[in-house]
Amino acid sequence: MPELSAIKPALQGRIGLYSIGHAHYWEQFEGLLDRLIDYGKFVERRLAARGEVHNFGMVDTEAKAHAAGEFFNAQSVDLLVCHAATYAMSATHLPIQQICKRPTIVLNLQPSERMNYAKTATGEWLAHCCACCVPEIANAYTRSGIPFHVVSGLLGLEMTPQISVANEATSKHPDAIAAWEEIDAWVRAASVVRTLQYGRMGFLGHTYPGMLDMYSDFTMIQAQTGLHVEILEMCDLARLVADVTEAEKKAKLREIEDLFIISEDSPSDPLAKKPTPDQLDWSCTVAVAQEKLVREFDLDALTYYYRGAPDNEYERLQAGFILGHSLLTARGIPCSGEGDMKTAIAMKISDILCVGGSYSEIVATDFVDQTILMGHDGPFHISISDQKPILRGMGLYHGKWGAGVSVEAKVKTGPITILGVTQTVDGRLKMIVNQGEATDGEILRIGNTMTPVRFAKGPSQFMNEWFALGPTHHVAMSVGRNAGVFQKVATLLGLPFETVSL
Repeated sequence: MPELSAIKPALQGRIGLYSIGHAHYWEQFEGLLDRLIDYGKFVERRLAARGEVHNFGMVDTEAKAHAAGEFFNAQSVDLLVCHAATYAMSATHLPIQQICKRPTIVLNLQPSERMNYAKTATGEWLAHCCACCVPEIANAYTRSGIPFHVVSGLLGLEMTPQISVANEATSKHPDAIAAWEEIDAWVRAASVVRTLQYGRMGFLGHTYPGMLDMYSDFTMIQAQTGLHVEILEMCDLARLVADVTEAEKKAKLREIEDLFIISEDSPSDPLAKKPTPDQLDWSCTVAVAQEKLVREFDLDALTYYYRGAPDNEYERLQAGFILGHSLLTARGIPCSGEGDMKTAIAMKISDILCVGGSYSEIVATDFVDQTILMGHDGPFHISISDQKPILRGMGLYHGKWGAGVSVEAKVKTGPITILGVTQTVDGRLKMIVNQGEATDGEILRIGNTMTPVRFAKGPSQFMNEWFALGPTHHVAMSVGRNAGVFQKVATLLGLPFETVSL
């Protein structure tokens, strides 16, 4: 499926990088300081592929540590990265975390897979003894109550520096690849944190009455994620609908025809018909207005639901929601129905990480294929579809009011991860995750998104364990194995994280 341009691109995480060393070494071993600084610059270049890097350089005295802490505060970094370049006394850099109170990743990355023992003198060894100080760092951080995570492995240079007597071209080595995959996940997670911190969640209408798992406290959402909640009224959207032009509608119809298959009548459900010209026209009109609403209120995500008196103006308006909200979801503005803010957050996290994030719930279980059908009546993240999604005309939205156009689609086959954001008894948001496999099994043709998913455990055991985590009945479905990066997001946000045990 084509990648649509983001209406409001995600922010890059700000990374505060510094290297550590022992000042006594520099006069004793010629070239060592410059060599280690070059290693730090290599780390900077690698980090800059995903984030906005602020490199303080070498910290080898307490005074420099104080200056580095102030520097990182001034840059408003989201994550500190301590590059253990050689042995360093913990006292010379602990003040950084005491001044700039951000989560810290310690890089224990050796330049070569092993030293050239026959030719290695003390100065050469000191360029490889990065692990020597990491236990000391861990002890100092632990006793100081500073959260940290260590990534160990190889530095991953493309070529060996002239000063070295060992082979440092380790970019293809599994221990370099694995280390940088983990580091990359931390930087991506920092991007999620920054985007949420400066983000705006639109809340249009109200929560579906009676769905107790959907209810959330706006203050709690902002306090724990940083997202501002902008309360919107249906009249805000109605005002924009009234100003949609014929040219705008035609342009939106051309976009829809490029992205969707316009269905014939469903072979199985009399409610699912070929969309009428009037239904398509109205859905295009509403979609134009929905995008204008997002731009006017500078939204990063949207949750919505409306139930009013039968046959009123707003009921007709919400009947055109699904198509436009699917388009917005595909362009980086995830939209969740039924007023579910928590799942909108899960969808936003997935989208920032470029792994999709489609609105889903458990539809039914296939005990023959040992799969669980997961989907919803929209919205759908078009970029993770297995083929062009289908537009169907719906004579009735089940469990809701009105009729209109709905999206029928299936997530591409392969690894998937479901992410739920739920709430604990003490008012904390909690991220819950499980990984599975989207299969090519059969789905219903009733105008809903639907994907068969096989989890590591059979459906009955999986559901029992998943429900024990206290989920909401919605999740965001993403493509790929994303539990690791989701857990890092939870860590940086300070949220509990749970998954079904394997």
